Amino acid sequence: MIEHPFIEIIELIKKARSKAFSSVNTELINLYWHIGEYIHKRLENSEWGEKKVNELADFIKSYYPELKGFNRRSLYRMKQFYETYFLSEIVSSMMTQKESRDIRQSLLTKISWTHHLTLISRTKTEEEREFYLRLCVEENYTVRELDRQINNLVFERTLIGNSKLPLTIKESHPNILNNFKDPYIFEFLNLQEPYDEKDVKKGLIQQMKKFILELGKDFLFIGEEYRVQVGNRDFYIDLLFYHRGLQCLIAFELKNDKFEPEHLGKLNFYLEALDRDVKKQNENPSIGILLCKDKDSEVVEYALSRSLSPTLVSEYTMQLPDKKLLQQKLHEIFSTGK
Repeated sequence: MIEHPFIEIIELIKKARSKAFSSVNTELINLYWHIGEYIHKRLENSEWGEKKVNELADFIKSYYPELKGFNRRSLYRMKQFYETYFLSEIVSSMMTQKESRDIRQSLLTKISWTHHLTLISRTKTEEEREFYLRLCVEENYTVRELDRQINNLVFERTLIGNSKLPLTIKESHPNILNNFKDPYIFEFLNLQEPYDEKDVKKGLIQQMKKFILELGKDFLFIGEEYRVQVGNRDFYIDLLFYHRGLQCLIAFELKNDKFEPEHLGKLNFYLEALDRDVKKQNENPSIGILLCKDKDSEVVEYALSRSLSPTLVSEYTMQLPDKKLLQQKLHEIFSTGK
């Protein structure tokens, strides 16, 4: 840190700017709340039809073009924001006899609008949403950090492990391991408490292994967490099969977060290692299948070698497991545990 007599002035400026931002953010979130409430009540009471929201957006754009952020999509997001929280304990404790509630003193104004959009779009339950909301406030997460925590399944990991939590969350939810257990069912993995994150991943892999073997007699199981060595480093493939009909190795990688392009890059790296060191000369190039879980969908991607002939690619795609079937099974494993 720079040591200079003027640093005290800089700190005063930073604190003032932080307070100003906080004040503006509070008013903005409160405004969006009231707009969302206004639209919700008029639609619910049949005072408005769906077209009225479009008319409101067009009116603002035409007569008040200097007011940005009030297009149709944004207005519906404000409505969704209100509907997400108006019955929650976060604001129910502030209920008054007034027709409209002021939420400026609530936790909802402690994070930015972009944080809220992330929470609403990426969380499935009120418990999960409140968990990340309180975590954001306590740890002062940026939107990117929040997104990373959701990708890393911090909420789910809290259910199955003994993760350290901020004091405010422990105080507000002293029985957090029980309170937050309903949305995600891990009992189907037959794990003994306390759960361990590695055990969960292993359980998911076991479920997928059984499913792949059920797809047909041509699949031969070779190994789980199959080790390949590149240079002086060891890498582990989640599941490795051999397909008799295709006469090639098939590597499955299971990711319990959303799809990222680098996942395919890593899978292709594994395939190159398999073709160089494991594949026999009479066998065809290896295939990779990437299985990813996102908020409301499951992503299945095939990694096929560019060196394959069009005929071989066609043969591969005809005999590979159907994407829709894999997506359906992924949904069962990640969401319902059945």
